Amino acid sequence: MLLLKLFFAFIQVGLFSVGGGYAAIPLIQEQIVNIYGLMTMEEFTDLITVAEMTPGPISINSSTFVGMRLSGIGGVLLCTLGCILPSFIICLILAHFYYKYRTVGGVQTVLSALRPAVVALIGSAGASILMLGLFESDIFSASLENMRVIELVIFIVALFILRKFKASAISIILGSGVIGTFLYFTFGII
Repeated sequence: MLLLKLFFAFIQVGLFSVGGGYAAIPLIQEQIVNIYGLMTMEEFTDLITVAEMTPGPISINSSTFVGMRLSGIGGVLLCTLGCILPSFIICLILAHFYYKYRTVGGVQTVLSALRPAVVALIGSAGASILMLGLFESDIFSASLENMRVIELVIFIVALFILRKFKASAISIILGSGVIGTFLYFTFGII
């Protein structure tokens, strides 16, 4: 029964995640954390962190890790297939129609109208992860008493380095990981 739930949850993620992997994160969260309650928000955030650091598309990595965490190899296969299958079928159909009707003005209008929704989905995913990282809660129950100061400092320094020095995201992720590991093992914090 769990495998069937996972498959249908990731079919929905694959169907409605317009805009790429980061747009799929809030959909995966909604299905796995909020609707089915199969993971806590903290477990989900840890999973997304690992999925971001692993080579490959984040939506596929996330579905694979959720499947492995909840149901082993069977979960991996069904979650990944559920995530890929709708996109594959939709891409085949859209490619056929796009090549047939690409010169029609209405097609360009529809595509440009989808862009703000994609930005909103990506922003929602980023805000959820930021709030959990800094407050260990969602955006509606965050308070200054719960603020994690060390994580805030790491975030601000990383953001500054990214913007000012145009450092690569990989070096920021690795550097933050090294700093967090050092602080955890040396002082028992984070």
